[in-house]
Amino acid sequence: MDVETVLEAVGPRLRALRGEQEVTLAGLAEQTGISVSTLSRLESGGRKPTLELLLPIARAYGMALDELLETTTAADPRVPQRAVTNGPLTMIPLSRRAGGLQAYKMILAPGSQRRKPDPQSHEGYEWLYVLDGRLRMVLGDHDIVLEPGEVAEFDTRLPHWFGVADAHRVEMLSIFSREGERMHTRAASRPKE
Repeated sequence: MDVETVLEAVGPRLRALRGEQEVTLAGLAEQTGISVSTLSRLESGGRKPTLELLLPIARAYGMALDELLETTTAADPRVPQRAVTNGPLTMIPLSRRAGGLQAYKMILAPGSQRRKPDPQSHEGYEWLYVLDGRLRMVLGDHDIVLEPGEVAEFDTRLPHWFGVADAHRVEMLSIFSREGERMHTRAASRPKE
């Protein structure tokens, strides 16, 4: 694929990606530090794409630059798992979505710094599923322990904190939405035979 063909396809690709990810121009501008007008001109083809513009956009979408430009023949379906560790907490992204629902695998190592609750609040809604270990969760006035297979769903505007309940590590799945969408599984009933 020649360079000019790749560059001509960038605008429609950026617009399609933003639509797939349900991100507004303003939301993408906030994530990338690129103005709304520049992003709009990139999408319409009125601005030539540069590395300085494309790298922050690729980062916002959780993609490699070649994925953003679609220079590979087939998209790799695997989600890059770039773990982020902060003290005893390791977060591994399981989705590429820049807006809306975010999925993570979280691992809490035993550590004294996470044993003392320090509840925090922020916009959003979270769903947690404990895979392994025992998770201590403080949510408002509640101080509970979740066992493997248990689920918690809560509005993150309530002060909350979680840590290990004992000397063993905890592994859990987290689905988080900044927009405060509730996560529910809906199942159709089976027809009676």
